Amino acid sequence: MTTNLLKPATCEQLLDTFFANLRETTVKKLTFSGVGNRDVYNITAPFQYSGEEVILGRVEERDSEFSQVFFFTCEDEVWSPRIHTHTYNLQDPCMTLIKGELIVGGVEVITDTDNPDKIVSWVTQFYRGFEIDSLIHFSSGPGTMKDIRLIELGDGRVGVFTRPQGVRGGRGQIGFTIIPSLDELNEQTFIEAEVLQDQFVSEEWGGANEAHLLSNGHIGVLGHIACLDHNAQKHYYSMVFSLNPETFETTPIKIIATRGDFPIGPGKRPDLNDVVFSGGLVRSGNGRAVLSVGVSDAEAYQIEIPDPFCEYEA
Repeated sequence: MTTNLLKPATCEQLLDTFFANLRETTVKKLTFSGVGNRDVYNITAPFQYSGEEVILGRVEERDSEFSQVFFFTCEDEVWSPRIHTHTYNLQDPCMTLIKGELIVGGVEVITDTDNPDKIVSWVTQFYRGFEIDSLIHFSSGPGTMKDIRLIELGDGRVGVFTRPQGVRGGRGQIGFTIIPSLDELNEQTFIEAEVLQDQFVSEEWGGANEAHLLSNGHIGVLGHIACLDHNAQKHYYSMVFSLNPETFETTPIKIIATRGDFPIGPGKRPDLNDVVFSGGLVRSGNGRAVLSVGVSDAEAYQIEIPDPFCEYEA
C-alpha cells in the first residue's frame, strides 16, 4: 500500500491554504415545512427519484439528540415531507445507488436500559430497495462507528469507507475496503477495513460523508475534518481528497467550505457554532458543484463552489 507521503496537515494549515485561494460562491438556505418547530440539518445532496427531486434530512428538536430521518420533496422552494413515506429513527442520513438499488443509511442511537433519555452508544444502519416505499434493513455497522459510506466501483464491486476510533483510529480515522457485493457487507467488513494513513494529526479527526466515482476510476471523497480548540469548542470543516482504490494512495486533504461561508444563524449548542457537516455534492459538469451541508447542527444550506474533484481527473 502507498500513501500520499506527506505529513498530514492540521486544520490550521489547511485553513491557511483555503483562505489564500479566493473563489466565487452562491449560498442558499433551505426552507422546510411540515416538521413543526423542529430543525432540519445534515441533509443529503438532492437526487432524482421517479421524476421528483428528493433529499433526506435529520429532523430534531433543538434541545434533543433524538432525531428522525425524513424524505423531502420540493415545491415552490419549500421542502416538505414526501407524502405517505416512512420515516426512520436515525441521525445523519446518507444515500447512494448500487446496481440501480437505493441504499440509505443513518445512525441509530442506543439508550440506557434504565434511563431511556441517556444515549450510551450508536450504530449505523443500512436499508436497501428499488423503491423508496419498500426499503428493507440489510446491514448494521459496529457499535459507536459513524460515517460508514458505500460506493459502486467501475467493475461492479463495492467500496466501503469506515470510521474507526480508539486503538486503531484515535479520535477518528478513515478506513477503506472493497467487497464483491452488498451481500458481503457485515460487521467484520467494517472492522477489518484498512485505515488510510497520514490523513489527520493525532489531535484531530475526520470522516467520509459521500463518495464519487471519478472519470479515471479513482474515488473523490467528500468528508469533514475537525478539531477542538483550547476552550473545548468543536470546529468542523468540509473537505475532499481522492483515493486510488487499487493502491489505496490518497491525495492530501483540502478544505472546501467553512462556517464563515454561511450567514450567522442559530446553533444547537455554543460548542457547535463553528460546525459545517458535509452532506453531499452534485457536480454540474461545468467546473462548478453544489455542496449540501448542515450548519451548526441547526440549519441546512446549499453552496455552489468550484468543482473540487476536477483536479483529481486532470
